[in-house]
Amino acid sequence: MSLTPEARGFALWRLGFRPFYLLASVFAALSAPLWSLEYAGWLPASYFHGPAWHAQEMLFGFVFAVIAGFLFTAVRNWTQQPTPTGWLLAAYALLWMAGRVATAATHGPLATALDAAFPLAVAAAIGVALWRSGNRRNYFFVALLALAAFAAVGPRLQVALDVVLFMVAVVGGRVIPMFTNNAIRGAGAARSPWVERVALASVLALLALDLLDGIEPVVGRGPIVAVAAIGAIAHAARLALWRPWRTLRTPMVWVLHVSYAWIVIHLVLRALAAMELVASPLATHALTMGAIGGMIIGMITRTARGHTGRTIAADRGETACFALVQLSALVRVGGGLFAPSLYVASVVASAFLWSAAFAIYAVSYWPVLTRPRVDGRPD
Repeated sequence: MSLTPEARGFALWRLGFRPFYLLASVFAALSAPLWSLEYAGWLPASYFHGPAWHAQEMLFGFVFAVIAGFLFTAVRNWTQQPTPTGWLLAAYALLWMAGRVATAATHGPLATALDAAFPLAVAAAIGVALWRSGNRRNYFFVALLALAAFAAVGPRLQVALDVVLFMVAVVGGRVIPMFTNNAIRGAGAARSPWVERVALASVLALLALDLLDGIEPVVGRGPIVAVAAIGAIAHAARLALWRPWRTLRTPMVWVLHVSYAWIVIHLVLRALAAMELVASPLATHALTMGAIGGMIIGMITRTARGHTGRTIAADRGETACFALVQLSALVRVGGGLFAPSLYVASVVASAFLWSAAFAIYAVSYWPVLTRPRVDGRPD
């Protein structure tokens, strides 16, 4: 497609998805392999401050950058109200980058304050747009971002993970069946009100249990086992209603189904970890790499294409990104489950697979994210 005069120039600060998808993909591509080499003892310096740095940065660095980009873009569509652009959007990007620098330099109170400030700032921006439009249906995103800021101060990383899991479950439930039916004739993706309620309620119940346990560790493992098991059944039923087996020839759709399946795996492993049958990091990485990472790579390709006037269809590079993220999750979780003697090697291998996926995205989407829409329309 030839570019119109309006489709030339630099457009990075025109809409939230542009800088934050780019920043997140570059950060993911660089940070994960470097940290894994330090974890394996192959880098002499302790620049990355161990597992605590890794957990904090992948969540409040990588994931919340994508959340900011997605919400700034989606809320403007939902409300027809402005969200940060131009110099204000650049200021948000600087706030996010300041958090990354502070965490790498000190991993102290300043880094914690910045990690809490960023989701609060995002909540304020989308909250104004939601309030002006009367869009009460999506007020809960403001509350979840505020809760994530509270979790950053704790730090209560499990609470923050539950917040992100709930966001993924809500957004996935809204878009996956719709995208499936739109892209595949006769797919028949359906929804059941009861399944929807139980699936989302199970995540909220886990969030409540983890929040209570983080404040005063009195919950115990029984309630977590029960809620995680019920949640696994409900989310498996939800996914089955979406007919994932009919999506195998459509990468832009199957990546979302496969990623959602990792929620079921996460909840099963979460129950087993509470019973001390598996290590808890396996449940964590089923969520972070399989479900969240998979949904992220699927959505940042789809939304970037859609909001830049391109067709929503995956080419070979994008399909490779989808496959690499899923393989990364399989190696990370499967290595711990089935080859514990190769655990360190599996951590390093999965980190480099993850890095490759997001490096491909960053390089191939640089022109997409920095140039105006190819159809000449405004963002």
